[in-house]
Amino acid sequence: MERSAHAAFAEGADMTDTPTATSPSGQGGTGLAFAYVTTLFFAWGFATSLIDPLIAAVKKVFDLSFAEATLTASAWFIAYAVVSVPAAALLSRLGYSRSIISALAVMVLGCLIIPAATLVDEYMLVLLGLFVIASGVTLLQVAANPLVAALGSRKSSHARLNFSQFFNSLGTTLGPLLGSTVLLTGGVFAAGAVVTEATRGESLRSIDLAFLGLGAVFAVVALFIFSARKKINAAAAASGGDAGVASPLRAFGSKWALLGALAIFVYVGAEVTIGGLLTNFLNRPEILNLPEADAGRMVSLYWGGAMVGRFIGALLLTRVKAGVLLAVNTAIAAILCLVVTQTSGTTAAYAAIAVGFFNSIMFPTIFTLTLERSSAPAPATSGLLCTAIVGGAVLPLIGGQIADVTGSLNPVFYVPLAGYLVLVAFAVMAARTRVADADAAPAPAPH
Repeated sequence: MERSAHAAFAEGADMTDTPTATSPSGQGGTGLAFAYVTTLFFAWGFATSLIDPLIAAVKKVFDLSFAEATLTASAWFIAYAVVSVPAAALLSRLGYSRSIISALAVMVLGCLIIPAATLVDEYMLVLLGLFVIASGVTLLQVAANPLVAALGSRKSSHARLNFSQFFNSLGTTLGPLLGSTVLLTGGVFAAGAVVTEATRGESLRSIDLAFLGLGAVFAVVALFIFSARKKINAAAAASGGDAGVASPLRAFGSKWALLGALAIFVYVGAEVTIGGLLTNFLNRPEILNLPEADAGRMVSLYWGGAMVGRFIGALLLTRVKAGVLLAVNTAIAAILCLVVTQTSGTTAAYAAIAVGFFNSIMFPTIFTLTLERSSAPAPATSGLLCTAIVGGAVLPLIGGQIADVTGSLNPVFYVPLAGYLVLVAFAVMAARTRVADADAAPAPAPH
């Protein structure tokens, strides 16, 4: 590429608006705002990926079935169904920076609930704490995804959001590495350990440590965003990305907003089903027969593949049509899931891990393809798309029930396989539909 990566991804006011490159709201200010907002993607990626080792941890510590353990993912992702539409309304009222800071404060509160839950040894309170954290993450996503899309030219929005999602994937890669080390070592996971009150207590304290540390990270990020709030607000306004006032219900009147919501539902459900059960999958004797901590750390390869894929995808999307690249990735992911259902050992293990690489561009590309085709205002469309992330609560629960019934984790991969086939159809429709031919020309950013 002749241009630098930063120039390709963080294009500022794009010379179509009146602010100059030297003004706070011009290209320089927009580039700084883009950098500030991108830190949020890392923070919520790290938090979300902790669910993967946490599933394995609570299953053993609380003596749960697979279906019961996957409730940790359900508690997290059901927040998107409950909170996303109100979050879109809150975004319209508060604007970007205040919404982001409020979201981070809620996330800190949720992290404080987890130690209280382990103190009284109550799994249901752990689920409540996860729901509260995820509620903050939901508001964060409702605000940050359209903000990144707005901070620059429309033609580079796919690449720009994929570039931000690269840092989200950096967080999801580090999450299982650090989380497995904290959550899946010592206590009931020590070599030769038996489950006693003492070993359970040690493992419960490890859960406390993980979430208190996470809360501290959120608090630091909130202070960082607070210090940069004026730059973020000025850049968003200069780029025509002011959150404005829009009813979230308006998204239900757009065909493409609904199609995008379905695509997000099955994508997140497929990704979380694989990631959430991958530690236990790699631990199985017929797969790799690894100790839980080692299997949990290997999950970072799944998310690391998404990180590498997003960086490569961000570059490819400056040359390849978004719908075409999405169709290729979703088709290959479906094939890999089919391979897992029919094999075992290292073939099944590495096919499952490889799906992460092809997941890479899916969320940001579905998001931007939908935003540019939706006839509803951006905050309303974003709210509906983030509501659809509830797929991460539904599909893993189905996968857990399949595992409990069959006694095997290979058949679970039929669940994401079906999801990726739906995404192939969405990608083909998007590739064959020009923006001007969508249900209506995209509404201007509300102000």
